Amino acid sequence: MAKDIKRLDPNAKIYGVDNDPQHLDEALALGLIDIKSDYDELHLANIVIASIPVDVMLTELPIILDAVNDDCLVIDAGSTKFALCKSLTDHPKRRNFLACHPIAGTEFSGPSAAIERLYEGKTNIICEVEKTAFKLQEIALELFRKMGMRIRYMNPEAHDKHIAYVSHLSHISSFMLGKTVIEKEKNERDIFDMAGSGFESTVRLAKSSPAMWTPIFQQNKENVIETLEEYIENLQDFKKLLLNEDYEGIYNEMNNTNKIKGILKGIPLNK
Repeated sequence: MAKDIKRLDPNAKIYGVDNDPQHLDEALALGLIDIKSDYDELHLANIVIASIPVDVMLTELPIILDAVNDDCLVIDAGSTKFALCKSLTDHPKRRNFLACHPIAGTEFSGPSAAIERLYEGKTNIICEVEKTAFKLQEIALELFRKMGMRIRYMNPEAHDKHIAYVSHLSHISSFMLGKTVIEKEKNERDIFDMAGSGFESTVRLAKSSPAMWTPIFQQNKENVIETLEEYIENLQDFKKLLLNEDYEGIYNEMNNTNKIKGILKGIPLNK
């Protein structure tokens, strides 16, 4: 996002705040930020973008809102929304906050993983937009429009339920597939020699940051468990078809699921 802001507005001055000094040094060297900063300078900001793990977000967002000026827009980028929105319900500066989830990214972390134009054609889910000051809504939507995002509005409960299916479950599947293969194939070289593009794309998400994803699963526990139960049931049904040598049933299962090609047709995939 910093890359895009600097591309869209070369005069923008970006202050970087991070509890890891090495990240700040790296971000400065890469030109992602102009100044290494801290919370003492939050009152200078026009826009604050909080991109931190969702458990830390619960403690830091109230502090950030306390420190910003009355005309500052504060945006988050977390993958869960219900707990955060609930925690800020009675905050005196709730009107300064816009709850966002830009659904885009890679499995890589840190400043060097930043990608320009990442958000073009991607969906940004906004929750409880009515609780944000209208003039700040306009600032945010104009920025998102320039970045090429598609906007969807959703309440926090619906967001967390749906995202458990289309994002959180896929990450769990990737982590556990990677675990299964590593435990079975003790010779890791064989894995890489034999792995095709299908395996590589399926386990790509297993390279994601555990520090980011563990809090996500914690905050969205109930929805994630529900999706896991349904997923496990489908896996068990598939296993039964194999045990019963019901290959027509297997064909029908896969053929019925092939309709996902039509659903996903024309939808840009996250990289």
